[in-house]
Amino acid sequence: MKVTFYSNFLTHHQVPFCLEMQRRLGEDFKFVSTMKIFQWRVDMGFKDLDNEYDFVIKAYESKEMYDRAKELAINSDAVIIGSTTDELIEQRLKQDKLTFRYRARIFIFPDGFFKTIFNKEKIQTFYNRHIKYRKNKNLYLLCANAYGANDFNLLKLYKDKIYKWGYFLENNIYDVEKLIEDKENNETIEIIWVARFIKWKHPEIVIKLAKNLCKKYKFKIKMLGTGILEEKIKKIINKKGLNDIVEVVGQVPSDKVKDYMEKANIFIGTSDSTEGWGAVINEAMNAGCVVIANQKMGSVPFLIKNEENGLMYNKYKELEKYVKNAIENKKLREKLGTNAYKTITEEWTSSIAANNLIDLFECIIQRKEIDIKDGPASKATNYKRRKKI
Repeated sequence: MKVTFYSNFLTHHQVPFCLEMQRRLGEDFKFVSTMKIFQWRVDMGFKDLDNEYDFVIKAYESKEMYDRAKELAINSDAVIIGSTTDELIEQRLKQDKLTFRYRARIFIFPDGFFKTIFNKEKIQTFYNRHIKYRKNKNLYLLCANAYGANDFNLLKLYKDKIYKWGYFLENNIYDVEKLIEDKENNETIEIIWVARFIKWKHPEIVIKLAKNLCKKYKFKIKMLGTGILEEKIKKIINKKGLNDIVEVVGQVPSDKVKDYMEKANIFIGTSDSTEGWGAVINEAMNAGCVVIANQKMGSVPFLIKNEENGLMYNKYKELEKYVKNAIENKKLREKLGTNAYKTITEEWTSSIAANNLIDLFECIIQRKEIDIKDGPASKATNYKRRKKI
């Protein structure tokens, strides 16, 4: 089976899955990169991975490579479209060959609702990608967000053809019992928050939590990241007298974040629904943290089974209650941390994702019954948020 994956450029989050696809398919798997990596990513320390792997076709590099990318779009048995120019894959769509769009959700408007819906270029792009070929029998959707099915179903798109997807990181393998035991040897409970200091990541919630709990409980909070709100948050910490409790660590290289997570007892994720996925949830679960995260984050309902391998909150009071419970209850920490680790290393891996996806492709092509019950490439249905308590 020949499979081609189209995206802007190769990222470190995509590499483990691509390597698994190459392991399964060999030369029959290709990744088409349609543009050079953004300079701001290079400035932040990210590598240009397009030059690191032989399965990458750099369509932007030359006419020869562009023509090769176009030929793959026509002749591959299955194509995954993350992001690409319409011209590259238009002929494939006209022929109604097996194609999977790869998208998070559509009802997120970073530029504002009105600036988006009244932007002719954006509306035309959406039409070309999701409406123009909506009657194609072989056009499906891989959805990297638990709420994506809700969005597309509301517009009557991809009916019964939406499948769970997301990010599949390179997991660290631990002796999980020792990992959890080492966390319990901390002098005090350690809580970690990892994100950019921007509005929709809500760093202010961390400060509110620290202020409300510090009189009754002993704990330390480390905030990793940087952004436009960083200095403001530092001033608030100082003003509220929380310097001994909350430490703003600043920017940490991605390969060093795991060191902090390995030591932390609790990870809190406070992003709102603008968070398409949230790979830090994968990372924190892999490190055996008790993950307490806003259920609006795209990855949370896919990865977390509430009170089994983590905790999903729906409003601030619930977050506070869950953090209290986790601080007070050692057995709860051990249970959730262990189950979180097992979920990421046994259920949500790049290997399982590649195997399931190839099985899905083969079932569709051969018109067999699809028997993927849960996890990557299983059927995604409308997700209903838990009610506020």
